[in-house]
Amino acid sequence: MGILDTALRAVTWWNSQTWGTQFFTWRHGQKVGEDNQGNVFYQSKEGRRWVIYNGEAEASRVDPDWHGWLHYTYDEPPTERPLVHKEWEKPHQENLTGTPAAYAPAGSIRQAAPVERKDYEAWVPE
Repeated sequence: MGILDTALRAVTWWNSQTWGTQFFTWRHGQKVGEDNQGNVFYQSKEGRRWVIYNGEAEASRVDPDWHGWLHYTYDEPPTERPLVHKEWEKPHQENLTGTPAAYAPAGSIRQAAPVERKDYEAWVPE
């Protein structure tokens, strides 16, 4: 961890964890598991659950299995009782809205070569 990372942790919460969170986790947290993005999940003796993000603290980076455990939908974490997934389910993907990788349908002005639409006529004021 570099000097800039250490300085950012002192004053921001969105860059992984603050010093206070790290101290609380050290004192009260029991590691329960880790997801494929490197996010680490903890639980206290009292049953409190939390995640330490690997990088930016963005809630959509938590996959559905761990989200269910964090919000007490499931008692056992996915490491102890993995959820059964359907063959048609796609892998979890974080919310890409506002990024260059965000979904842009055909005809969107964000497409490199937008398709010419012929299914409507644009309104033109008189």
